[in-house]
Amino acid sequence: MPPTPPDLPAEPDQARRFGRARSARAAALHEDYVELIADLLATAGEARTTDIARRLGVSHPTANKCIARLKRDGLATALPYRGVFLTESGQALADRVRARHRLVVALLRAVGVPAEDAELDAEGIEHHVSDATLAAFARFLAAPHLSRPAGEVKSPLPERPASAITTPSRASGAGESGPHRAAAEGATGPRKRSGKRTASGSRISGKPGGITSPPAPTE
Repeated sequence: MPPTPPDLPAEPDQARRFGRARSARAAALHEDYVELIADLLATAGEARTTDIARRLGVSHPTANKCIARLKRDGLATALPYRGVFLTESGQALADRVRARHRLVVALLRAVGVPAEDAELDAEGIEHHVSDATLAAFARFLAAPHLSRPAGEVKSPLPERPASAITTPSRASGAGESGPHRAAAEGATGPRKRSGKRTASGSRISGKPGGITSPPAPTE
């Protein structure tokens, strides 16, 4: 049976959504540059084009072209032999971008995403979230279920009770025969008995000095 075709949104709504995504992709470039320039200025006191290109993983000409665009849009200035500086508008944008990045990372960490993955994923997510979504993220992180010391934030999803979690026993398969026992031994390896037998059939215990006699024969 052929799959059910999806319900398409109204044309104006869909066009608006795609247009917003295109705008976010275009703005992402400005935002990445101003955020990095602000970080370099705060930590090293200067933001050289060479450093910007190396940290963004782009070529020097590409970095120069993007910095020229920032200057044209009134977000940055450049002085000979002094690197790149942000204007007041550029610094304000950098502050907003940095706060948004930290919020997205905090949300991802709160739901269990590893630290490095959270940083990587936030670089893409942060450019496509609306103010309404960011406000919802902030409310979620401020909820009582996340009022824990740093590093102890857990997901609000309910945990499975211990009784609902079954762990295979080492003795699994005991008392079974045929394929059931073979499957148990295949999972845990054949079980071994401790100690050795003497010529008379007695078993020497694995404990020092321990010899156990075989059971008396039944009459």
